[in-house]
Amino acid sequence: MLGRLLGHSLGLWQRVARPVLHPARDIGYKAKGSQDAAVQTANPGYKAFKNDRMPTNFDKKVLVWAGRFKKEEDIPKHISSEVLDAARNSVRIKVCYIMIALTLLGCLVMVITGKEAAKRDHTLLRMNIEKKAKWRAEAETDEEAAVGKPQ
Repeated sequence: MLGRLLGHSLGLWQRVARPVLHPARDIGYKAKGSQDAAVQTANPGYKAFKNDRMPTNFDKKVLVWAGRFKKEEDIPKHISSEVLDAARNSVRIKVCYIMIALTLLGCLVMVITGKEAAKRDHTLLRMNIEKKAKWRAEAETDEEAAVGKPQ
């Protein structure tokens, strides 16, 4: 009956029903305990919190660029996920501001080049008229060549 309720989903069974029915046999129970023990042996005076993690090299660059730390050497071995999330959000906002500025700069450049092209009379209308005149000339030469050839 439990299988019917969960829709025969193994992943749902492991996440929902198994920890409720067998709390001592939770999926990551042993791995989590060994990870905490490894952290305590590496840094004996440190007690790992649930949401602490070791930052990767990319995380360190994000933390420095966000202004949380002056240099990568200043970053501690473990940081909370809230600090990392806040740094990522500020970097995301900075990147969005840069993209907005580049978009506005691109629009400005396109307006300037468009006005210069209009002064030179290098417009799409003129280019299309020239292209159609060229096609008509080619069609006339092909027609004359077809008429001039004996069959």
